[in-house]
Amino acid sequence: MRVITAFIAITTGVLILGGYFFPALADVQTLLLNWAIILAGAAALVGIFNLISVHTDKIRRGEKGSTYSALLVIGLVATFTIGILLRPQHSAMQIVLSGIIIPAEAALMGVLTISLLYAAIRLLRRRTDMMGIVFLVTAALLFLGSATMRSGDIPLIGTLIRPWVSQILALGGARGILIGVALGTLTTGIRVLFGVDRPYGGQ
Repeated sequence: MRVITAFIAITTGVLILGGYFFPALADVQTLLLNWAIILAGAAALVGIFNLISVHTDKIRRGEKGSTYSALLVIGLVATFTIGILLRPQHSAMQIVLSGIIIPAEAALMGVLTISLLYAAIRLLRRRTDMMGIVFLVTAALLFLGSATMRSGDIPLIGTLIRPWVSQILALGGARGILIGVALGTLTTGIRVLFGVDRPYGGQ
């Protein structure tokens, strides 16, 4: 069975990779990618049903936080049902998106911002060094520069420092991370193609 799974994985990977170099394999590549998208969607549905199962079991047993579990299940089922019946382009789904999902994401980003600043302060209390000070000062400048005042952006911080940090320093770091992710993905793909790593077989 391991030989069969390895053969399928390696053959699929070679065909998809070959589709980028040989036009004759483009149709096969598209077909395999469509199958992968369908499998990914099926896996997402399995994950959603597992999430519902875990939280409904938590509600049934009356554990702590079961109220939040009930709200999660109700919201998930309602959104999923409305999306299936009305399609994502419907005005009702757009209202749900703009009135609930986006504000919830913005609130989570706000909590993440506060937590990040709090973690930086705790880091300085435990270990005061140059990198910790640089991290705290940079985070504070970005937070102040992103704040919207009645008169507009804060002079110098919001108009000069924040754009320079976010568009030059942060963008360079993000590109470095993306390059590292790309190299890691390439290395992992090559190892899977040569059968060195077999994640599909539990290894």
